[in-house]
Amino acid sequence: MSDKGFGVVEVCAGAGGQSLGLHKAGYTHQLAVEIDETAADTLRTNLEVPVVIGDVADPGLWDPRDYADVDLFAGGVPCPPFSAAGNQLGTSDERDLFAWAVEQVAVLRPRAVVLENVRGLSAPRFAAYRQRVLDRLFELGYVGEWKLLHAAEFGVPQLRPRFVLVAMSAEDMRYFHWPEPNVGPRVTVGQALHDLMAADGWKYADAWRDAANDIGPTLVGGSKKHGGADLGPTRAKAGWARLHVDGRGIADAAPNRKSLSFRTTPPRLTIEMAARIQGWSAEDGYRFSGRKTSQYRQIGNAFPPPVAEAVGRSIRAALTHESMPRVEEPGVLEVHDPVYRALAASPRPLSLAELIDAYNEGSESAVQRRLAAIGRDFELRRFDDDGVERYQLGEFRGFTGQSDHWRHEIVARFRNRVS
Repeated sequence: MSDKGFGVVEVCAGAGGQSLGLHKAGYTHQLAVEIDETAADTLRTNLEVPVVIGDVADPGLWDPRDYADVDLFAGGVPCPPFSAAGNQLGTSDERDLFAWAVEQVAVLRPRAVVLENVRGLSAPRFAAYRQRVLDRLFELGYVGEWKLLHAAEFGVPQLRPRFVLVAMSAEDMRYFHWPEPNVGPRVTVGQALHDLMAADGWKYADAWRDAANDIGPTLVGGSKKHGGADLGPTRAKAGWARLHVDGRGIADAAPNRKSLSFRTTPPRLTIEMAARIQGWSAEDGYRFSGRKTSQYRQIGNAFPPPVAEAVGRSIRAALTHESMPRVEEPGVLEVHDPVYRALAASPRPLSLAELIDAYNEGSESAVQRRLAAIGRDFELRRFDDDGVERYQLGEFRGFTGQSDHWRHEIVARFRNRVS
């Protein structure tokens, strides 16, 4: 722990959604790393965080050894590799930095780790990937746990599920508890935005608040490859329409005295409203740098500050052993993919029958599906052994910091499109 409290190094920090939440939970940034200059300017301006700008995996940009033994290593590594909207390419997407981030744990040796991503990472497609992450952390002396957290349960007026990984030593993990959801009704879009919708005298603001009486769909920030300043794909826009919000773009100003009824002309969200939907409060006084599309992208891709704060507080309570010890002893790794575990543990190729035995669900078709998924992120060798087909796990395809990995060429050639 630093003299200023709990220190944190954060990678892929974006505009500071996670940063703000961690600051509220009592952490002080020793460093933040972000590739987008405009988002970095937002972060630096609002939180006075030391930021370096560039590809976080560039060894010439920063040296993790300079921040060894930091209290917390945090990150919101890019989501498209695991998102259904990004075709779930996993290790085949140059933006996949999850495995790279895990490798930095070996250098930083933080007391705790928190990495977050989209719900897609919790899908069966990535069971082997998740297993590899847990196994690697265990090799480094950490016990990791995954948890799907719903932002709406922490006062954020949108769906926004986030898949979060927390890891620390078994001794500290014994005191870690995932944050409990807020007690009481969820905050609706109408409640969250009423003051902003009414600010310029819109006479329908009260009625709109009562009609927009549910949480919103997940905000979709898009990337530099895809996406603009609207509220997402067709399904998301339809969800916003049910809340009497026009999701086809972002407004420059709130409705005014001359604006029509929301029943005939639904209002669009402003940048300030989108930030409120993402969990920034009026008291935060946060201002986003750049043009409207960039501002919306920064907001839409952020980890909601209230969720980050809740997770940060739970981690602090574990590191100080202030919380009650857990009933179960941590240290036994959860098995996300028994087929992968069997292959990883075996020094010899395994037959399909042996893999079926290792898989609790037991069917041949289920094992074949697991093998197909594993083969997307790992080399999977097949052998014919006197008519018996056998399988052996090869190298992980992902980027973990290799100097000769194909990712480097993509990032160098398309620097302005990587986000």
